[in-house]
Amino acid sequence: MENSRRFKILIADDDNISVILLTNYLKNIEADFIIARDGEEALTLFEQNTDVDLILMDIKMPKLNGLEVTKQIKSKNPHTKIIAETAFAMVDDEKKAIEVGCDAYITKPINGERLVAMVKSMLGV
Repeated sequence: MENSRRFKILIADDDNISVILLTNYLKNIEADFIIARDGEEALTLFEQNTDVDLILMDIKMPKLNGLEVTKQIKSKNPHTKIIAETAFAMVDDEKKAIEVGCDAYITKPINGERLVAMVKSMLGV
């Protein structure tokens, strides 16, 4: 059965190349992308788009980091699906991301197939 609904995905990442790669990897998923360039903008855009289906959250961003943004978003809507992404993976980063409420974790450089599988699983497609 074909899913006729378009999804809404918020990408919170200050790196333009990462945003291009993420949207390119996910081009076959029927989705509208909302782009936030820093943590504060991510929070504002989430508050303006409370029907977001999924957030791709860079951990290291200007103004507010992704962990803090995740905590605030999850306090407003604990059901929001969030995938943490980071280029600076330390041993306990994944643990920290999950502790603040991220539903999954992926490291950069992002494996496109792994990301698509993760996103499809979270969206139920």
